[in-house]
Amino acid sequence: MDIHTIYAIIGFCLAAYAVIANDSVQTLGTFIASNHKAFKWYWLWLAASAVLVLALFSGWYFYDGDISHGRLDKIPPVDIQWYHAAAPAVLVLLTRIGIPVSTTFLVLSAFASTVVLKDMLFKSVIGYGLAAVVAYMFWLMLAHFLNEKDNQVKTGHRGFWRTAQWVATGFLWYSWLTHDMANIAVFLPRQLPLPLLLLTIAALTGWLGYIFYSHGGKIQEIVLEKTGSRFMRSATFIDLIYAFLLIYFKGMNSIPMSTTWVFVGLLTGRELAIATVHRESYKFTYVFPLIGKDFMKMMIGLAISVAIVLAIHNIFQPG
Repeated sequence: MDIHTIYAIIGFCLAAYAVIANDSVQTLGTFIASNHKAFKWYWLWLAASAVLVLALFSGWYFYDGDISHGRLDKIPPVDIQWYHAAAPAVLVLLTRIGIPVSTTFLVLSAFASTVVLKDMLFKSVIGYGLAAVVAYMFWLMLAHFLNEKDNQVKTGHRGFWRTAQWVATGFLWYSWLTHDMANIAVFLPRQLPLPLLLLTIAALTGWLGYIFYSHGGKIQEIVLEKTGSRFMRSATFIDLIYAFLLIYFKGMNSIPMSTTWVFVGLLTGRELAIATVHRESYKFTYVFPLIGKDFMKMMIGLAISVAIVLAIHNIFQPG
């Protein structure tokens, strides 16, 4: 086993944990928040693991062994160096202190050229803006009819909304995996042999189990502090809109993008719409600090990512 393989194993293990732990808030955060009292954590874990296995096997089968679903077409394989593995290590640190930075920028910036990084950033900015606008328009209408605190789900309707939320979460989880699996697969061969695929599945489901056991971890706070996000109906609508946005951007091109930026943009538009409709009880003075805090965390991740790619191209690989 040469040194590049060792770096690849270290990078994969760190990325597998950090990507799932940091980005679980986007796809599984509302699911965990609204179900952890009704179901044991291992039932939620088994459901999410089934979708994970489906996403990996479908990518492996339909993309000639590529579990990234073709998202790494613009990033050619390289011999893994120590600085490639250092990128997810930074992400692990930021995850442990609860900062929802973009894993796409932090991990893939170590492999991407400055041109690809610019394209990733441009696509992510569009994603943030479009998600905010779509969410604002949707919740501007929905907030007139749906107030989770004053109009709770009737007992006879809970089964329907519980089922709808599980279906929406599964749809979103699969859509998200087809995007962000690239952040893990970049440390693996582009054409994965079956034994290595099975080992990858085992590692990812293991980390996923820890996330459900810890109820989302520190990063879950970004969901819990948003208005009504832990309720079944709100969680269902959030998941569906997010999933359709990801499908739209996947069809745009194969350039990776920050799904974190799309998710934060969605929550931003939603909070602004609720504050617009219920301005008497939900003040903008409460909303803007939340939005500003999330935006600053995104900027921290972007700054670190740019520093990583500049250091790699100008210091570690000056040629």
